[in-house]
Amino acid sequence: MLAFTLRRLLQAIGVMLAVGVIAFAMFRFAGDPVNQMVSIDTSAAQRAEIRHSLGLDDPVLVQFGRYFINALQFKFGVSYQFRLPVSSLLAERLPATLELAICATLLAMVAGILMGVYSALRRDTILARLFQAISLIGISLPTFLIGILLIYLFAVTLGWLPSFGRGEVVKLGWWSTGLLTVSGWKAIIMPAITLGLFQMTLIMRLVRAEMLEVLRTDYIRFARARGLTTRAIHFGHALKNTLVPVITVAGLQFGSVIAFSIITETVFQWPGMGLLFVQAVQNVDIPIMAAYLLMVSLIFVTINLVVDILYTVVDPRLRSTVSRAT
Repeated sequence: MLAFTLRRLLQAIGVMLAVGVIAFAMFRFAGDPVNQMVSIDTSAAQRAEIRHSLGLDDPVLVQFGRYFINALQFKFGVSYQFRLPVSSLLAERLPATLELAICATLLAMVAGILMGVYSALRRDTILARLFQAISLIGISLPTFLIGILLIYLFAVTLGWLPSFGRGEVVKLGWWSTGLLTVSGWKAIIMPAITLGLFQMTLIMRLVRAEMLEVLRTDYIRFARARGLTTRAIHFGHALKNTLVPVITVAGLQFGSVIAFSIITETVFQWPGMGLLFVQAVQNVDIPIMAAYLLMVSLIFVTINLVVDILYTVVDPRLRSTVSRAT
């Protein structure tokens, strides 16, 4: 198990190094950052002075080494647009993105598992067919369209929920949360549904397919032959084994939710990292773009590592496979 964890950790470090090279290449080939920081009237001497102060006239290897060391310390330079340290901008926007991602993931997992189990156990009922129809809608419709439809229905037509923003937030040290206020809860409902709908339908269909597969296995037949109750068979044996692959999917989807929250945050003007990234792209703010790439990659790699380890803990078959391999 230790050797398996170390191998996965080394792979994660390799991935982050590769992403770091890509992020550094953005600085090198996405244009001259000095042009984004000065006006047209700036003289060549002033441009050269700024370039020297930023270390852009150093050799490439020196620049990469400096960039790598700063990245390890979570120092990503200064934003061209906001003239503020990128680290402070990300720290300011991170709570909003994480809260939205966590709420969307919890909604997707709870609703997806319940709907998937019901669709597998009562697959010929009207409600199960309705769940299947909802899953098709969730997979087919693009995220931005779902958000626009929700805004039109619940914000414009009914006036129940706000159409943009995060609502009133409460400061808890450096962390800001809207989950302690009524307006914060109202503001997060539509973005969470928009962001979590696709994940919910994916989990629902996965749980349904896995549940149907597990119910056909021999040990379920043996459990019935032993006289166990239907409830014990479905929820004590079948569901437990069904959730093993769901752990992997849910973990990776959480990373996807954070990475692809860009569209949802843009539609609802949610003040998170995704909206910050969109603004950075519009203004060619390379430090923010590179830092966002590194942050999302770190989240993906960390989640993937945790899921791999958790997977071996949950599934005894994988533990034995890992033990034989090591």
